[in-house]
Amino acid sequence: MKKAIELIEKDYLKSDIPEFKVGDTVRISQRIQEGDKSRLQAFEGVVIFRRGRGTGETFSVLKVEQTDSVEKTFPVHSPLVEKITVVKAAKPKLKKSKLYHLRKQAEKK
Repeated sequence: MKKAIELIEKDYLKSDIPEFKVGDTVRISQRIQEGDKSRLQAFEGVVIFRRGRGTGETFSVLKVEQTDSVEKTFPVHSPLVEKITVVKAAKPKLKKSKLYHLRKQAEKK
């Protein structure tokens, strides 16, 4: 059963996804549809978690600007996500797999 699902999902998986992990700063170019026009919009922030596998794999990015913080969750293999670029790698000593504590730090600022 599991093998059949993996065979079907294989056609929908993207092959150009860069290696990134929790703590990396990434820039996501997302396709936005407005009426009959479409454009690319960039979203840059720190990856606070990554979960799932196959076509259901998602990751969440936290963007902190002066007084506001925005968190977005993106499907890794979505056709709307055009490009993922790693801007800055995480520190090698990072030991947590989910960085939820960054949400509270953003609220304090």
